Amino acid sequence: MEALIFVMGGVIAFLLGAGVVYFVTRQGAGSILQQAREEARLVVEDAENRARKVDVDETQQLLARREELEAEIKERRNELSRAERRLEQREETVDRRAENLERSEQSLRDRSAGLERSEAEIDQLRGEARTELERVAGLTIEEAREQLLERLDSELRDESNRRVRSMEAATRNEADVRSRKILATVMQRITSEVTAETTVSVVPIPSDEIKGRIIGREGRNIRAFEAATGCDLIIDDTPEVVTVSGFDPVRREIARTALARLIQDGRIQPTRIEDAVDKARSEVDKLIEEAGKQALVDAEVTNLHPEIVRTLGRLRYRYSYGQNQLRHCIETSWLAAALAHEIGANVEIARLGGLLHDLGKAVDREMEGTHARLGADIAKRFGVPREVVHCVEAHHEEVPPETVEALVVICADAMSGSRPGARRESAEEYIKRLEALEAIANSFDGVDQSFAVQAGREVRIIVKPDRVDDLGASRLARDVSRKIEETMQYPGEIKVTVVRETRASAVAH
Repeated sequence: MEALIFVMGGVIAFLLGAGVVYFVTRQGAGSILQQAREEARLVVEDAENRARKVDVDETQQLLARREELEAEIKERRNELSRAERRLEQREETVDRRAENLERSEQSLRDRSAGLERSEAEIDQLRGEARTELERVAGLTIEEAREQLLERLDSELRDESNRRVRSMEAATRNEADVRSRKILATVMQRITSEVTAETTVSVVPIPSDEIKGRIIGREGRNIRAFEAATGCDLIIDDTPEVVTVSGFDPVRREIARTALARLIQDGRIQPTRIEDAVDKARSEVDKLIEEAGKQALVDAEVTNLHPEIVRTLGRLRYRYSYGQNQLRHCIETSWLAAALAHEIGANVEIARLGGLLHDLGKAVDREMEGTHARLGADIAKRFGVPREVVHCVEAHHEEVPPETVEALVVICADAMSGSRPGARRESAEEYIKRLEALEAIANSFDGVDQSFAVQAGREVRIIVKPDRVDDLGASRLARDVSRKIEETMQYPGEIKVTVVRETRASAVAH
């Protein structure tokens, strides 16, 4: 279309040129006509060249588009060919799987038939065996089953009875041991033999004349003193000594301090007694607080409530088997921290748990409950961490220890209380205790030798193997431990070990 328009434009231009020529000719200008003809010719040639060029460009574009369409058709044919090949492969795979499934089904049918035949044969053999067993035993299956159940019932009944008796015996033994521990704890507080050295304080006096002034006219001074302090004054024939007796160590210390102040002043009368007791109480309270603060410094512990510090300081006047309880707590704190460091436990929890583990002993004479429970309640009330509270309440295993730090405190407590020299005991009493242990062990039948070892904390018994068997050895250990509990007084625990061995020898000539 563009070529046609272009040609028509050329023709028009040619006509215009011819007109011009004609016009010029008519005007009589020959040169102008010639020039017009030349220009018309050039215009026509240019129009023809442009038309040819347009036709060539359109032809090239059509050829390029044709080639693109042919390439696309070829690519699609290739994709269809590949898809057909994949479908053919899948059909072949499906056919092979179908054949395999058919063969597997046939194999399973064959095996099922074989199993059915085998089961029938087994049932036949079982029936024959049952018939033969019934003939040989002279019993039917029901009769044999009844006899078997009766025998099992009898055996189970006997076994259950034995286990019940064993559990009852174990329960009685455990209850016996626990009750003895409870009684021993109570006796530690009140019996005179154990607490004789820790429930009295001796106050020296310059002369026996002071005893009369302490008693006063008709005993009014001594009554006023005992009413103000809650302790008893023992004035006997012992020269130049007055004894203050009381189970509360703090009140006993207040009474001792007040009496020493009155003796030094010389003016002993009810009014002066009350003033001296008040001053002594203030002085002892200050000493208690200082002792608690010093204990924190010694144990390297900080940030405790002041009430806990004061309660801890009261242990300065508390003793157990001659061992000062405040020093025992500090020593337990050191040992617990060292043990925790060695085994990778929490050192600070173990340190604080060791320091506070006997906190309840400061108030156990005033409140109901064991000192472990009381100490845990005090620690919990004043914001001590829960892990430390657990160490305090579990250090005598009244509550099962649930953390490594609680076990560390238990070990440290035992180490501090059982180390040599920790608790007061004379050499004569120590030797007597060892001899008594060996005598108790030797009093049983079948014992060959016995030895008290580990400072009297273990008794090793060697028995005669021909007279004591393995079961008898266990029974002997239990009997010896029970007799020791019944007849002796001792701190801590005593382990009883029974050794039974058989030795054979021969001589080669």
